[in-house]
Amino acid sequence: MTPADPVRDIVIVGGGTAGWMAAAALAKVAGTRERSITVVESDAIGTVGVGEATIPPIQLFNKLLSIDEADFLRATQGSYKLGIQFVGWGRRDHVYMHPFGLFGPDMNGIAFSHYWLRALKAGGDPDNHLFIAEGEAMRLNRFGRVPPSPGLPRINYAYHFDASLYAAHLRAYAERLGVIRREGKIVAVDQDGESSLIRSVLLQDGRTVGGDFFIDCSGFAGLLIDGALKAGYDDWTHWLPANRAVAVPSERVDPLTPYTRSTARDAGWQWRIPLQHRTGNGYVFSDAFISEDQATRDLMESLDGRALGEPRVLRFTTGRRRKSWVGNCVALGLASGFLEPLESTSIHLIQAAISKLLALFPATAVDTRMAGLFNTFMDSQYESVRDFIIAHYKVSQRDDTPFWRHCRDMPTPDTVQARLDNFRARGEVMVENHELFRESNWFPVLYGQGLTPEGYHPLADAMPEAELAATLVRIRQAIRSRVDELPSHPDFLARLCGTPRQGD
Repeated sequence: MTPADPVRDIVIVGGGTAGWMAAAALAKVAGTRERSITVVESDAIGTVGVGEATIPPIQLFNKLLSIDEADFLRATQGSYKLGIQFVGWGRRDHVYMHPFGLFGPDMNGIAFSHYWLRALKAGGDPDNHLFIAEGEAMRLNRFGRVPPSPGLPRINYAYHFDASLYAAHLRAYAERLGVIRREGKIVAVDQDGESSLIRSVLLQDGRTVGGDFFIDCSGFAGLLIDGALKAGYDDWTHWLPANRAVAVPSERVDPLTPYTRSTARDAGWQWRIPLQHRTGNGYVFSDAFISEDQATRDLMESLDGRALGEPRVLRFTTGRRRKSWVGNCVALGLASGFLEPLESTSIHLIQAAISKLLALFPATAVDTRMAGLFNTFMDSQYESVRDFIIAHYKVSQRDDTPFWRHCRDMPTPDTVQARLDNFRARGEVMVENHELFRESNWFPVLYGQGLTPEGYHPLADAMPEAELAATLVRIRQAIRSRVDELPSHPDFLARLCGTPRQGD
């Protein structure tokens, strides 16, 4: 094989969410007439399967595939998600929310948050969620697909779903479009002796699967990107100390809420993800502060429904590959890196990588220019998400356990400190255009954790006081009117998917 060989045969190593998302997207966009797309996976190798919560861009991926939302939710036992409820993060007894919606409309070219901060300093209501429609809907357990209206955006939402069922749904989709699945465990990788390019993978039963371009979706192992190509790994444990998660499903408990819950624990945090058929639970922690056995006991004792399986411990090292694209191989998902699922970004990082790969897809087995652009993009994605997650820990006022004191005192990247300083000074973090999380994401988290800005944008003072007061009342009433029209989340799902209503 040579670097100039055309890309005709694409091999995806590993199935799961990452593998089948890649296969489905490539089959849809690139087709299977001029190129073959083969997924090699083994039923004997389990998948992590804890990525059950998403963020709004997942809608774009499903739209690319022309997936019907009702069919998708039925197939994956999914529910809707308007944001994340954080319990005990700022203080042990404190609750706040990170909704997906905008914090009021921009006014006069300035973010609404600055006008709200001005009113707050004059004695206004400190509840910022009153001006976020999704936040109000979360508190009232309501949901609806509402289009934009004058002065108000649409309701922003994502999904909770069973990741294994989503992978199965995408597998059926991809196979209908001509994707080939090969069952088998990979035992060796054959590389060209001169160029080190991957030529084929050898299966345990002696079969080989050759290709021109390979996509590594082999999970934490990074079978191709690290095992064969030695891409290297940047360890971020010094900034994000959690290195374990124990997960277990439990029976569904009503009401079926339209949000993920993250509850701070003594040595980390616990997720709760409501699905139609069960609830997903997990405890993300650092084994430097609690044992795996104790974390498992704490999780099992805190479930609000009967456990439906045995708890499973996952071990990981937070960080990312130094290069996600090397030679004729691109790594996606856990093979590319891992950031704890505090803000539900695991599946999004797969989606972002797939979208960029489609945009930069090479004509030949090796294209160093496209690879360089891809690696730069993925570096920025991982680093911006990393910084947002670090801020959750750094800003917490918790100091009641060794873990939280460690988080308070740990060093942070200069990029994080600069954002915290900006926010403290005037309520904004100055996000860059390429970043996933915007001002509307940073504000509810930092403010919700107890960091109240000392100032605000000076041009917010230009609005007369009476006009500002009337504007805030008008926006508040419009948001409340919109939310009051929404059905309950269980009722909306019942009408859409035939989900049993609470009490049925």
